[in-house]
Amino acid sequence: MRVLCLLMYVIALPFPAFAQERDSVAMSSDMGEITVYGRQRDEIVPSQRLGGERLEALRTHSVADALRYFSGVQIKDYGGVGGLKTVDVRSMGTNHMGVFYDGIQLGNAQNGLVDLGRFSMENIEEIALYNGQKAQIFQPARDFGTSGSVYIRTRRPQFEEGKNFNIRAVLRGGSFGMISPVIVWEQKWSRRVSSTVSADYTGADGKYSFRYRRVLPSGTVAWDTTAVRQNGDLRSFRIEGAVFGNTDDGTWNVKVYYYDSNRGIPGAVVNNVWRFAQRQWDRNLFVQGSWIKHVSRRYKFQLSGKYANDWMRYLNPDATTMLMDNRFRQNEAYFSMANNIELLPRWELNVSADYQFNSLNANLANFAYPRRHTLLLAFATQYQLGRFRAMASVLGTNVWDKTMVAQVNGRDALSRWTPAVYVSYNPIKDNTDLSLRFFYKKIFRLPTFNDLYYTEVGSINLKPENTQQLDVGLIYQHDWRRGVFRHLEFKADGYYNKVDNKIIAVPKGSGQYRWMMMNVGKVRILGVETTAQTVMRWRRDWSLVLCANYTYQSAQDRTDASDNDPYYGTYGGQIAYIPWHSGSATGNLRWRQLGLNYAFVYVGERYHSSSNIRENYEQPWYTHDLSVSYTLYGKRGVRAMKWFRSMMFTLECNNVFDQQYDVVPNYPMPGRNWKGVIRVEL
Repeated sequence: MRVLCLLMYVIALPFPAFAQERDSVAMSSDMGEITVYGRQRDEIVPSQRLGGERLEALRTHSVADALRYFSGVQIKDYGGVGGLKTVDVRSMGTNHMGVFYDGIQLGNAQNGLVDLGRFSMENIEEIALYNGQKAQIFQPARDFGTSGSVYIRTRRPQFEEGKNFNIRAVLRGGSFGMISPVIVWEQKWSRRVSSTVSADYTGADGKYSFRYRRVLPSGTVAWDTTAVRQNGDLRSFRIEGAVFGNTDDGTWNVKVYYYDSNRGIPGAVVNNVWRFAQRQWDRNLFVQGSWIKHVSRRYKFQLSGKYANDWMRYLNPDATTMLMDNRFRQNEAYFSMANNIELLPRWELNVSADYQFNSLNANLANFAYPRRHTLLLAFATQYQLGRFRAMASVLGTNVWDKTMVAQVNGRDALSRWTPAVYVSYNPIKDNTDLSLRFFYKKIFRLPTFNDLYYTEVGSINLKPENTQQLDVGLIYQHDWRRGVFRHLEFKADGYYNKVDNKIIAVPKGSGQYRWMMMNVGKVRILGVETTAQTVMRWRRDWSLVLCANYTYQSAQDRTDASDNDPYYGTYGGQIAYIPWHSGSATGNLRWRQLGLNYAFVYVGERYHSSSNIRENYEQPWYTHDLSVSYTLYGKRGVRAMKWFRSMMFTLECNNVFDQQYDVVPNYPMPGRNWKGVIRVEL
């Protein structure tokens, strides 16, 4: 298999152009005239997206908070300004989610988690969620290797006529002693080249009051008190820069990202322990870039590359538990080439080859110092025949680990081929408002370095986690040019997921990066997702955008039918943290320069163990968030107002009714809190 992969990797290098004639379409933009080759086609399976007015309304939130308004999504949030925030889609586990930043995946070979709290919303233009994989074939091989994907697209500079720069300054402040200034500078260097640099700082003491209440199985209240969350402070700094370019036959970009944080870890509130002293330091650096070239009307290729260096230190100075001062350093190198050929006007073929190297060093005794080589090959094709469109792909994965310690052997090389099929059909002739869709995908994930090699915790015998996904859905959308209703959209999906050798991550102790891993066995997930959205406009100054979604999920442990003890048994139980019912609703009302935004999130009852007994029961929780904003536009004729393009003031109240709740048991979330934002664009 490894020899075959190496051979195909060579074959996947740029194909010679077999059609030199060019079908070009000229488009004007703020960076001059750009020539785009080929035909743009809609996605076979639509994604869930946040952009435009909806994203602007959520601009004061984090990426993780914004994802809460997608159907089928569960966010693990450990509370506070600096608490770890990860995403899980359709109950398959956080590690099955791929997070892509400007088209290249964010990796963490150590524990597989990507903290979504470290990305600034000010620099983001769109967030998209795909189930299965991104439903297009022209992409790197790694994009085919996830059960679900979150694509974060940052802003590409746009300039008004006659202007060569934009500057945006933002100042946030509010509860928990939070202060967060942001500066973004966009520069147009020539007709084809522009750049952007953004930087932000966040400081907060992280203190907030919460209610600590314990009710015994008999119904007696054991204790009921109010305390203040401690050791949740955060100091973080982020800076990133990017250069964007256009050529006559393509585009290119290069991005540099650096993040540095120092945070307290408040820990789980158990056994009447309220204060913790653990701390965590993170430094994340990556450099990435991509180049897309249209060689001819029928052939184009994309080159992508990345280098990442991540450093983390975890300190536990408490001798009563376990003295720890652990330090880790990860390195990742990644290179990809994707080739797209148009065989016929409605038939495309893509061949992608990726290579990735990961290493992990630590100051732990008897550490294995693992190195992992990954070679990915993807073959995909897409065809359209009238109202029928289909995409099929197969991903070849070859992985082998090596360790630097003789007594810890690396895992044997693993080779697998995994398929995916996507189908879309418009049942009404000459009408694209209604579309039916279907997809099937088989994929797996390897245990992470922590799972396998963490000293005294990792188990080299852990099995890969295998998933199969089946989805059937429909989408209806219609636009009107006149009247109050301008847009209506409805989506519904039913899905069935099979997960074998399910790996469950449970926090070990009070740290947020150490995990106790175990194979649960078999999990069967049956669910329904619905989303409805409408846009209304009346008179000249009023607009209203409403969106709501609902998710039902039955995610049951089906490992061992004999494990059915009424008290301790887990067979047939809902797996940990997965609610049966969840949903959200957002509304954005605008009148001239005034905006009013409302957001509601509901998570139903669930259990923190597959043993669904009363002691493991977690109550439903919900939150209401409100914000009001006013935008003041600069006027050229007024001296005091001509130095800025716009100035926006926002006041936000989160958890309006002060609900006390936990997303993760014993990690209390903040009650009612406030935030004020001033945003100025020059």
